[in-house]
Amino acid sequence: MSGFYETSRWKLPLLAVNQLQKEVTHNEALTLVDLLLAIAVAGAPQNAPPTAPEVGQCWLIGPAPTGDWAGRAGQIAGWTSGGWRWIDPPLGLTVRAADGRIFTLGAAGWSAPPGIAEPSGGSVVDSSARAAITAVIQALRSQGLLSPLS
Repeated sequence: MSGFYETSRWKLPLLAVNQLQKEVTHNEALTLVDLLLAIAVAGAPQNAPPTAPEVGQCWLIGPAPTGDWAGRAGQIAGWTSGGWRWIDPPLGLTVRAADGRIFTLGAAGWSAPPGIAEPSGGSVVDSSARAAITAVIQALRSQGLLSPLS
């Protein structure tokens, strides 16, 4: 479905006037909403579909997808009782992985924000300032606003 009978942002199917079997369109929209609502993905972007997905799990598709995911670079794949569902996310979408990492969709694909190193080095050491900066960095990481260093 494309164009007039779908929502502009998430491409959810809309009901049409005089449409037969409206429950099919409605159920498809609910399935996609279920995958999108407070979305959490399995992990970092990957190119190959998992061998044993569980219903409700979602994955970020990497830049060179294979198998069932071929041709869907940058999308989100969700496994449902009816098979794969594809979500074409808008640029700038940020999602959280099951392990707490954060990924954002940019023009070059999915990426994690760069980690920020804790202060070190220097000839003059101010332990109070270092402790304060370290506490701020740890607080930002605990809220998911910064990724840990790799």
